Parts: sequence; structure tokens; C-alpha cells
Amino acid sequence: MGLTAKSSGLNLLREAFNVDMERNNPVIALAGNPNTGKSTVFNALTGLKQHTGNWPGKTVTQAQGYYQNQDQEYTLVDLPGTYSLLASSTEEMVARDFICFAKPDATIVVADATNLERNLNLVLQVTELTDNVVLCLNLMDEAERKKIKIDIKGLEGELGIPVIPTIARDGIGLNQLKDMVTAIVNQDKKVKPVKVKYSPQIEAAVEELLPEIKNTLGELAKGLNLRWLALRLLEGDQTILDSMQNYYFKESLESEVDWNEID
Repeated sequence: MGLTAKSSGLNLLREAFNVDMERNNPVIALAGNPNTGKSTVFNALTGLKQHTGNWPGKTVTQAQGYYQNQDQEYTLVDLPGTYSLLASSTEEMVARDFICFAKPDATIVVADATNLERNLNLVLQVTELTDNVVLCLNLMDEAERKKIKIDIKGLEGELGIPVIPTIARDGIGLNQLKDMVTAIVNQDKKVKPVKVKYSPQIEAAVEELLPEIKNTLGELAKGLNLRWLALRLLEGDQTILDSMQNYYFKESLESEVDWNEID
């Protein structure tokens, strides 16, 4: 099925999430589990240059702010604190949809250095959706107090993404974090996350589904992470189809996509 696009639409998609595109800033998403110090990172980066509202059509609070680095202003969007992107709650759906459809130029995932194993679930889910990810390993002072030692370089190798240790409440590591984001946005740093490999049965099902998705989406297939979408469809996730219709096809298509065409 061929689909006719009304517009290239990335700016329109970002505006649909209340991002001020007149500023012409790179857009950075800030994700993380609750209680990782994510809000502290947000406040430390943006200071008083921030404002709050609600996510469009939701009762979930949205915070945005601005910061400068290397003569460039950045828009920082604070996503709701979540443990996953599987859309089992409104907060998870908001975070997932922003990363998927607004396509931030980089995504910072804040993790608690004292509870890294639990936090890595969200990190891996974000890297399935986008490559341009930085892990902000926060609360390093608490980890040291608990005698927890983390091999930063080893963790970078395992994940395939930059890892920046920080103590956000003291401002430690935040300059390095901003510089890494700038390097990614300017394409001076190429990030290639290690992708999760599933069972042979799931991988075979994904490969079988991909051509069907490409055929159904036509030219718009170029705007989405098709492997990630195939995994969501295999899970029977209706919410991603609803979000695609709301954010993506609403701005991009003259007619709705008939997902029944995918066998």
C-alpha cells in the first residue's frame, strides 16, 4: 500500500509535544527511573531557564528547559520517570512516544549508580529505540559510600554507549555530560549501542514481519525504527498503533493506515 505524506513533519511532530521549534535548538530528552536524581540533573543543567505544563492530552506534568554549551542553546525535555517504555502506564507511554516520534537529537538516560542492575532495563529499552544515547551514571558519591565500584570503560563496552559518571547535586560531571551530548548532536561522536538479541523464534518472526511493515508504510517507513516497531507488534501492543495514528499519521498522511494488511 502506498502512502502519501503531507509533510516531512519532524518540526510538526515536535510541536505536537509542545516543543518550541522557533528557537531552532537541538532537542535533548532526559529519561530515567524514579529516584535516580533525574530532576536534579534537569535543574542543574537548566537553572531558571525552564517552564512546566502538561503533555498534550495528558494530566502528566511536562518540564522543559534550556541550557548553553559551546555557543549553542539546547532544549532539554524532562520525560516522566519510568522503569520501562512498555506503555503499561501513561508516564511510560509519554516517554516512549516522545523518543519514538519527536526523535530527540540525543537522549540522556539517568541511572542510579547504587542500583545499576535495575536501571539498565530502561537503558536497554531506550537503545532499542534510538542510537544517540548517553548514560548519566548519577549518585556516584553514594556508590562510593557503599563501596560499590563500577568499571566505566567496561560498562561503555558492554552497552556501546558513552557513560558519564556524575554527582548532579554538586555539579560534578555535568560539563562532561554536556560536551558528550554536543559531540553526538554535531556527529563528532558516533554511537552504536549493542542491540539485544532475542530467541531464534522471535528474531525469525521479526525478519518475517519487517517486509510487511515496509510495504504497509511505504515512504514513511524511513521515519521509524522498524525493528522496534516489529517487536511491539509481536507483543500485540495496541497503544503504539494508537500513538502512531495520533502523532505520526495525523501529521503525515491523507488516510489512515490499515494495519490489517499486515498478516
